[in-house]
Amino acid sequence: MAPIPITIVTGFLGSGKTTLILNLIPQLPHTYKIALLKNEFGDVAIDSQLASSAAISGVQELLNGCICCNLVGQLGDALESLLKDIGPDRIIIETSGSAFPATLAMEINRLGRETGNYVLDGVVVVIDVENWKGYEDTSYTAKMQQKYTDLIVFNKWELVDERKYDDCLDRVGDLELQIANVKSDKGRVDQSLLLGLDSALAKDGDSVNGGYSKDKPPQEHSKDHETEVEVLSVNLVSEGDKPKSVDLDALETFLLSAPKDEVYRIKAIVSATRAMASSSGDIDESSRSQPGVSMYILNWAFGRWTFTCSNATLPAPIGVSSSTATTVVSNTHETILRMTIVLARGEASKWKSRLEKGGMVQQEGEGGFLMISRVI
Repeated sequence: MAPIPITIVTGFLGSGKTTLILNLIPQLPHTYKIALLKNEFGDVAIDSQLASSAAISGVQELLNGCICCNLVGQLGDALESLLKDIGPDRIIIETSGSAFPATLAMEINRLGRETGNYVLDGVVVVIDVENWKGYEDTSYTAKMQQKYTDLIVFNKWELVDERKYDDCLDRVGDLELQIANVKSDKGRVDQSLLLGLDSALAKDGDSVNGGYSKDKPPQEHSKDHETEVEVLSVNLVSEGDKPKSVDLDALETFLLSAPKDEVYRIKAIVSATRAMASSSGDIDESSRSQPGVSMYILNWAFGRWTFTCSNATLPAPIGVSSSTATTVVSNTHETILRMTIVLARGEASKWKSRLEKGGMVQQEGEGGFLMISRVI
């Protein structure tokens, strides 16, 4: 059996990696099997929920850690599971926003040599042109993601003026690399450009981008790069006979007030009695035919968000421990929101305190048991 090609899609938080992948799927033959391996912060697999609704044959998740560091040992098991259960024609690995592609490429190369089942096809990095200035100056990992790649996709360039786009090009040019780049069409890139890249990071003995070799980790890499972000896990459990729904007006106020230089991503599964408009003003039309309480997926990045009707489910609460009390769970308690918030370094304590004061994430009619913990 020929080895399965693996494409790595990386890029900083909110750059549009999942959108790029979802726009790739319709371009492929219906018989072509794509398997997706997702690495996400926190314990809410929002992007995987979105991806599983597309024509993807199978999704594996590696949660609450970085795939190039503390989760790298799980990569082999995850790939083997996809191989046995799906038998895909291609595997796409979508990394968390802090993952370092060169280390991941090395592990895929090692697994390929040992098993003969995999070959690294290419590393694609997605750059959010609109918010480039917001993280490029502060994120070491964002710079390294650009350096160790085969193709750079400039995303959201339509949302900025020509001067800001040129500035982004200049900053990439400062890395002095000979790397192909392409502008997306609202998150879409032709499949012929994304697949079959013949990755330089997979070639034995090559010195790639000024000093990287597949048998030796780049000197710049450090497991401490995860400290560039902090992550909060938020759970809201219903209280009493009030509607088993999140207060969407309060939630929208929170989304509108979150500064882009402090809050990078907000992902959540939400129980609500109605659909909330996305930041563009659009409302998911499928929600209009859903009477009563429905589940929605919230996906927020740098001030923009979507709110999509979903068949996602929320786990039953095991115990309710808020900042003020511990409550024994009864049959009347239900989890009505599960959220992951990815923040800039040093912001977790402040935002945890703000959320605990109330008025941002609460049950419809006020109340509910709010539980917040720091994950990273």
